[in-house]
Amino acid sequence: MRQSEKEKITVKKPDWLKRRLPSGPVYGQTCALLAEQGLHTVCEAAKCPNQWECFSQQTATFLIMGDRCTRDCRFCAVAHGPRHAPDPDEPARIAETVVSMALDYVVITSVTRDDLADGGAGCFAATISAIRNRRPGVQIEVLIPDFKGDRDALDTLVAACPDVINHNIETVARLYPTVRPGANYRRSLDLIAQVARLSPPIPTKSGMMLGLGEKPLEIRQALNDLLEAGCRILTLGQYLQPSSAHLPVDRYVSPEIFADWRRKALGMGFKAVASGPFVRSSYHAGELYGEVRALEPLP
Repeated sequence: MRQSEKEKITVKKPDWLKRRLPSGPVYGQTCALLAEQGLHTVCEAAKCPNQWECFSQQTATFLIMGDRCTRDCRFCAVAHGPRHAPDPDEPARIAETVVSMALDYVVITSVTRDDLADGGAGCFAATISAIRNRRPGVQIEVLIPDFKGDRDALDTLVAACPDVINHNIETVARLYPTVRPGANYRRSLDLIAQVARLSPPIPTKSGMMLGLGEKPLEIRQALNDLLEAGCRILTLGQYLQPSSAHLPVDRYVSPEIFADWRRKALGMGFKAVASGPFVRSSYHAGELYGEVRALEPLP
């Protein structure tokens, strides 16, 4: 496979992926608070490389409906096979934690629950409502599964009026059968397009991992597809293999290449873009939302 000099395959993890872990009491306090409330975070479940940084800044992405997924994507560290129905008290505990952490911007995501009739859309809506009741004025971003393309489920979510709706396409179309065997590239794009039609004021967001074997032309095509679907916020980050049972890293993409993709994406028409080796869906999410609202103030 031919590649430019900047994108030669790096077998060993490069220096730019090595970082000093933050230290201090806030990290422990955040862990203790989440444990006390019996809450899950995607930071822990998905082995996010930013967990120590975010927890040390007293931020976290809440993971609702348990910590086990009905799907088994080849890139994801979240455990497979949910054992319990969603906890009806979970929204209240999350709201209490949001108040305790004095959060002004909250990110809520979930495991995929294909075993639920609405895919968990009602749980998202209940969590949004509980947070707003306890902390009025808070901004809420949701990172949602595809709900198997269920329009009623999406209507339920949109009616709850989150400030941002995020759904990651994760990778290019060609790699879906390998990377996301339980998902569908076109279905994910259609979900983003439906949100854009149902509620134009709500910014739509999506993200991709690089380093799974995608080619530059395929990345550009995916970005074009997202733009056509109405996506306005984009995140691009490095895929990191969670364990030997997951897909191997095809290549490590340099910070310079990530910066170049950010410039290209903004030039193509995205309103806000985060692109870098450590970027993940909710990384500095409030800042990206602020960039969009500076360009597109609420009516």
